[in-house]
Amino acid sequence: MDTLVIMSTLPYTLPLLIIFVSLFLFFNFLQKPNANVPPGSNGWPVVGESINFALSGPQEFVEKRTKKYSQDTFRTSLFGKKMSVFCGPVANKFIFSSDAKLLTSWWPLSVRKALYFPEFVEASTDKTSAIMFSFIHNILKPEALKQYIPVMDSMAQKHVEINWVRNEVVKVFPVSKKYTFDLACRLFMNVDAEHVTSLAKHFSLIISGLFSVPIDLPGTAYNRAMKGGKLMREEIMKIIADRKKEMLENNFETASRTDFLSRMLLLTDANNEFISEKVICNNIVGLLFASYETTSTGVSFVLKYLAQLPHIYHEVYKEQMEIANSKSEGELLKWEDIQKMRYSWNVVCETLRLVPPALGGFREVANDFSFAGFTIPRGWKTFWMVHTTNKNPKYFPDPEKFDPSRFEGTGPVPYTFVPFGGGSRMCPGKEYGRLQILVFLHNIVTKFKLEIVNPREKIVFRSFPVPSEGLPLRIIRHKT
Repeated sequence: MDTLVIMSTLPYTLPLLIIFVSLFLFFNFLQKPNANVPPGSNGWPVVGESINFALSGPQEFVEKRTKKYSQDTFRTSLFGKKMSVFCGPVANKFIFSSDAKLLTSWWPLSVRKALYFPEFVEASTDKTSAIMFSFIHNILKPEALKQYIPVMDSMAQKHVEINWVRNEVVKVFPVSKKYTFDLACRLFMNVDAEHVTSLAKHFSLIISGLFSVPIDLPGTAYNRAMKGGKLMREEIMKIIADRKKEMLENNFETASRTDFLSRMLLLTDANNEFISEKVICNNIVGLLFASYETTSTGVSFVLKYLAQLPHIYHEVYKEQMEIANSKSEGELLKWEDIQKMRYSWNVVCETLRLVPPALGGFREVANDFSFAGFTIPRGWKTFWMVHTTNKNPKYFPDPEKFDPSRFEGTGPVPYTFVPFGGGSRMCPGKEYGRLQILVFLHNIVTKFKLEIVNPREKIVFRSFPVPSEGLPLRIIRHKT
């Protein structure tokens, strides 16, 4: 019966198969691209190598292609675009130091359309965004973030009391996401729990299709991301309108307001006009996105390694208890305490090396240029990835070994460890992420010993590395 069904559909499926295979051959072999472009493969029409990238994960994807094509750069097609993947410290330095005449900022269409209003998807940098860019960099500088450390500590304490203390086993990944998102909503917008819960639902839709082929059909990850983005922007625009109304009624008296949204609403451009609400919304979305998955992923895997490696846990515990014992009862963490967490930060860095929360970054080629003997044509995209160096034994001997001492002294060779990028485009949230992770780590380690429940739990790649079971850890309260 099955054979008859297959035979009966052959007259219809065979021509489609022939067309698809022909397109594949044309896409990869019959085209005559510039012979000097990097070696590689364009993959299948439309989807390129995106499916291979998703199934194999970024580490395996890069390793196979650098061995087959080039250690410096290779050609591929991801997210519907031709791009050159840049590999190694020399490539990283080149990308980070290049000016806008060679490379400009770019993100996949799926990211831009999910996060931003339609009219901003193709917009280039203008004076308004430059003002906002400067503002965000200023509010995320270490000196500006110092005042938020007690808030982070207080929220971490409440989070531990609610989500950890009464449990024997905690699924760390979802619980960490809740903490980091709650904190971001508090610092960025100062909204209530109802808004936080609603926004988190929208973000989960966005993340599911953030780095996907932009095919907007019902049921696709891209379609879900678009819906989540629309709902999220609508809710944030309502929050902005309510806050603006509140501030107008109080004659913009914001002395008691320390959240970023209230301060954004006071920004003006060169004509002394307030920044548009949609621009503010876009930037709030960007801040929430940056803190939603990456920080919580970092926190989760730090705790995973501490649970698996008792000798590492012991050193972190000793450092954190010295800080805890130096505090008076009820006294919250401050900047000086964070600066004492040197070994703990080395542990975080080693975690980010082994399990990078972020892929890397994209750029668009503004003008043809040469790199490593190849020509990168104008209009192509470039993609620098943390995975091209993090596990390379040339830069990190015995790369699968968890060894925080790699980050002592001068640390790794420059441009080999770049979880936050580099140069003028270094992630502005680096210090925010550092503080958030260390404060959270302090509140867990000083209260609990950790044990891994399933040492064989798989890590799957869904835009970000995700523990398949949510990373359940057994927690044992320290005796007081």
